[in-house]
Amino acid sequence: MAANLEASREPFSLVIVGHVDHGKSTVIGRLLADTHSLPEGKLEQVRLQCERNARPFEYAFLLDALKAEQAQGITIDAARCFFKTAKRDVLVNDAPGHIEFLKNMVTGAARAEAALLVIDAKEGIRENSKRHGFLMSLLGIGSLAVLVNKMDLVGWSQQAFEAIRAEYLAFLKPLGVQPVAFIPVSALGGDNLASRSAAAPWYQGPTVLEQVDAFERPRGRESLAFRMPVQDIYKFTEEGDDRRIVAGTIEAGSVQVGEEVAFYPSGKRSVVASIEAFAAPPRLSIGVGEAAGFTLSTQIYIKPGELMARAGDPAPRVGRRFRATVFWMGRAPLVAGRSYKLKLAAARVAVRLVEVRKVLDAAATGELEAAKRQVDRHDVAEVVLEAVRPLAYNLHSEHFATGRFVLVDQFDIAGCGIILEQMDGQDSLAAGHVKSREAAWDRGLVDAAARAARFKHRGKLVLLAGLDGAGNQALAKRLEQALFALGCNSYYLGLGNLEQGLDANQGAATLSQAEQVDRLGELARLMTDAGLLLVTALPGLDDADLEALQALQSPHELFTICVGESPFSRVRPSLLLPAGLSPAEALDRALKGLAQGEVLTDYSI
Repeated sequence: MAANLEASREPFSLVIVGHVDHGKSTVIGRLLADTHSLPEGKLEQVRLQCERNARPFEYAFLLDALKAEQAQGITIDAARCFFKTAKRDVLVNDAPGHIEFLKNMVTGAARAEAALLVIDAKEGIRENSKRHGFLMSLLGIGSLAVLVNKMDLVGWSQQAFEAIRAEYLAFLKPLGVQPVAFIPVSALGGDNLASRSAAAPWYQGPTVLEQVDAFERPRGRESLAFRMPVQDIYKFTEEGDDRRIVAGTIEAGSVQVGEEVAFYPSGKRSVVASIEAFAAPPRLSIGVGEAAGFTLSTQIYIKPGELMARAGDPAPRVGRRFRATVFWMGRAPLVAGRSYKLKLAAARVAVRLVEVRKVLDAAATGELEAAKRQVDRHDVAEVVLEAVRPLAYNLHSEHFATGRFVLVDQFDIAGCGIILEQMDGQDSLAAGHVKSREAAWDRGLVDAAARAARFKHRGKLVLLAGLDGAGNQALAKRLEQALFALGCNSYYLGLGNLEQGLDANQGAATLSQAEQVDRLGELARLMTDAGLLLVTALPGLDDADLEALQALQSPHELFTICVGESPFSRVRPSLLLPAGLSPAEALDRALKGLAQGEVLTDYSI
């Protein structure tokens, strides 16, 4: 019978948060002691250590194992321990409450299924009481109970308890956070933790242990729509194996061999041909939490960072601009005009701040203020962000795993957030930039038609953008040479020149794809306006890159040449050359394509 009861127990992850010195570690230490979950002799060892150091014993010392923590009297890192309730084996994190260690608190809370938030009955609601309450929602922790601690210091006053309860509920309501319980406790005396206290006959709710057992588990990710962020694409060439294996870890749902899948934001589709695993037998289905590799019936070109979904499931949202709630931890404020890296699942994309809607002033009134123009350190804010390229995501309310993100400033994780609303449909920052640039463009007295008549060709960016990077570069150089021999004003722009020239900082890291596109687009606008045939090769481009490039060099057009398989789905290349052509034949067809496209105005085919 005992063995059956033990087998029926379930693991449960819990985090305890709250303002510094409000008693989180004491709550956990008392729970460990009262549930007999401490190692044998640990309690006596800590008591003896306190006597030797002439310090009063505190249950918090059971958790504060680091000497630095005991010396400073604050919990710096998230301590992890275990205790047992009537039906659960609880893994509990004591997250730091000091404002300087909010990053550690987020780390400790990220995988919790429920939370206990501790408020000092005498000191009342403080800054981090508010921040931590909001962060529980930010991290997707819907099960929250508030422990009003140190009730003995206010004489177990029901009025004091109800005042804190009413004030905190009023604060949490506009944030969409609804605690499941408020429990009056005294962690030092063990009141209402493991057993009910006679000091508060007016309280009829659960004890802390009873509430831990009553917490509802979050909805399982296995019941959600299938989502797998694509981490990489592998190709093995030995023994004629030309398959591409799409790899990643499944965040939600499941998929089977033979089911049609779609990839976002590209929108490309195929059918799962096989599920691959190293040194494992073949499988017909796979589900949430598992690392997976898939081969597809149709070999399609996709990039790491795409989101794989089952074609029959609701599709993720695809867009550039969205409204989000952000918790900012960076030393420098979040400001408009700067570029930040957003990480969502496997996607990595540059974003900019469009608008600060309102900021949670937790240190003062706790209200949402709309006057701020930036997000300062430790602020919680509602903002509008825009990515430089389309991003596949879900609203946080729809799909937790693909609705939250982190923001990186330089090389530091500076913020985290959740997506609340899609906001595409307005002019993008890039479109606004092009519009203002063209409105202010200072034009000379020589127009494009006069330049075309002089040079015998129109100004044009000729882009080699197929999958074969090395082959594209070689063809681009031969094309520049052939055009020059025909008397054209042609110039080959190497990728390295983009990275090391212009406004590149000395010693700067390699440019991202988006940065390469931005620089090439702005440079092409100048050079094609001067009537040049600018020839370049840029591998790894997709539809979004090509659309951005066309917009940036507007009003001049783009001539795109692809050799072999085209990587694009929405955009049709200007010229598609078959694979396997000799260098001479590829060059000849490229020249003819430019003539047929009316780029070369005086060329005989």
